[in-house]
Amino acid sequence: MTTFHLPDLGEGLPDAEIVEWLVSEGDTVELDQPMVSMETAKAVVEVPSPFKGRVTTLHGKAGDVIKTGAPLADFEVDGSSPESADSGSDSASTEAEQDTLAGASNPPSREDSGTVVGNVESGNEILTESVSTSNGHKMTPAVRALAKKLKVDPALCTPTGHGGVITMADVKKAAERGPSTTQNPTDTPSRAPMPAGRPIEGADEWQPLRGTRRAMARSMSQSHAEVVPTSLMDDADIDQWAATEDMTVRLLRGLWVASQQEPGLNAWFDGVNEQRLIHRDMHVGVAVDTPDGLMVAALRHVNQKTAQQLRGDVDRLRDQSINRSIPPEEMKDYTIMLSNFGKFAGRYATPVIAPPCVAIIAAGAVRHQVVPVIGGIETHRIMPISLTFDHRAVTGGEAARFLSALLNDLSAPC
Repeated sequence: MTTFHLPDLGEGLPDAEIVEWLVSEGDTVELDQPMVSMETAKAVVEVPSPFKGRVTTLHGKAGDVIKTGAPLADFEVDGSSPESADSGSDSASTEAEQDTLAGASNPPSREDSGTVVGNVESGNEILTESVSTSNGHKMTPAVRALAKKLKVDPALCTPTGHGGVITMADVKKAAERGPSTTQNPTDTPSRAPMPAGRPIEGADEWQPLRGTRRAMARSMSQSHAEVVPTSLMDDADIDQWAATEDMTVRLLRGLWVASQQEPGLNAWFDGVNEQRLIHRDMHVGVAVDTPDGLMVAALRHVNQKTAQQLRGDVDRLRDQSINRSIPPEEMKDYTIMLSNFGKFAGRYATPVIAPPCVAIIAAGAVRHQVVPVIGGIETHRIMPISLTFDHRAVTGGEAARFLSALLNDLSAPC
C-alpha cells in the first residue's frame, strides 16, 4: 500500500480544498492521469496521479479542506514502490524539491509549473489539459469542476474560448447571473463546525471561508501579529496631468522616484533576527479586488519598464487574478505594495502591510478642490495619498521624506 500526500500546490500554501474527484476508489489509473481538482488560494488545479496502479482509498470528499502533506489517496502500485510518497516534507530539501509532486520510486520528479490551470510540468515535458466534450459542451476538466462547484449549468454559459470552448471566465459570468441548477442534497460539501449559536431571524447561515478569502484572512492576521503600522496622509495636486494620463502607471513611477530619495521603504524586515534588506529593484505588489476576495499580484522590475509595458503587466495580472489562473510566482516576493482603492470610494486609508514588506501606499478617490494661487484661487484635481509603514524598520522622517518625494513626482505634468 502506498500513500500519496497532498503536495504544495503553490508557494507555501498550507492547504487546498477538494473540488471534484476525477477517479473513484477501485479505479485503475495511469501515471500522470488527472486524479482530483483542488482549489487553492490562487487557482483551481488538477493534481495528476503520481503512480500507475489501483486507487484503494480517497481521503476526503468534495468540499473538504486537505492540509499540505496530509494523506490524499492510497494506491496499490504496479511494481515495487516506497511505503509513502511525500511532497516537500523534508526540511533539508531545496525549494524546487518542495514543489515537486511526489511519485513512485523511479518516475522523474514533477514540479508544479505554477498552478496555472491547464499545465502541469513533468520533467522536461508540459502536460496540457485536454478539452473534452460532454453533452455538446466543450471544456477542460478544471473548468467543468469549477462549474460543478458554482452549480452552473454549462448550457447557460456563452463560450468565448477558441473553438467554442467554455472558459473559467464564462462559468463565473454565468454564476453571477444567478443559480442555474438545483443542488442535489448528496452533492452538499461537508462543513467544518460552525460557531456556537444560531443566526438571528432573517440572517443567512454561517459560511466557511474558502480559497482566496481564507488566504486573505490569514494574511491579515499575520500582519496584525507581526507589523507595527503607522500612517501618514497628504494630497497630491495632479491638475497638470493630461486628460489621458494613466493613474496606475504614474503611481508606479512615483514609487520608484520616491524610493531613490528613501530606499528604506522598498525593503523587507526580518523581525525575528532584527535585520532588513533594501532592494535594488522594485517589484510592486498591487492589490486586485476579485469576487473571491483580495489578491496581491507582483509587478516585476517596475524601475526597468516603460509606461506601456507597465500597463500591459497591470492588465495581464488583473485578468489572471480574476480568472484564478495567476501563477504563484506572480504573487510573492514583492518589495513594496500599492492599493488604488479610490477608484471605488474613500479618500484616506490605513492599508495593511503584508510582511516582510515595510510599506504600502494607497491612492484615494480623486476630487476637485479650491486651492489658493498667486492672484486668486483655482479649482484643481487632488489625489489623496496614504502611506502606512512598519515603524520597526522605518523612521517617521524616512516615511515623510518618501511621501514628499512621491507627492512631488505626482504633481509633475508628465
